[in-house]
Amino acid sequence: MNKERLSKVLLAPHISEKASVAADRDRQFVFKVMRDASKAEIKGAVEQMFDVQVQDVRVLNTKGKTKRFGQTFGRRSGAKKAYVTLKEGFDIELAVAQ
Repeated sequence: MNKERLSKVLLAPHISEKASVAADRDRQFVFKVMRDASKAEIKGAVEQMFDVQVQDVRVLNTKGKTKRFGQTFGRRSGAKKAYVTLKEGFDIELAVAQ
């Protein structure tokens, strides 16, 4: 896999209450990824960026919500999220600014 492509696959960590519970309980971390990224690319990107070993990758495509702005209706863009499970003994420290 191309190292430049792998560096662009992960867009951002997805921080939510559900993601925090999954990280504490199951060593799962949630990332927003590119729409055309495959599981193998996501696994390679996480291993390259955080120097960990990945056990499993699960992918979720979310549809954008329809929202109303005054009298007009608009649509938010959808996203692709990846739930990455790490092997035993590995951890990722995500710094969250508050």
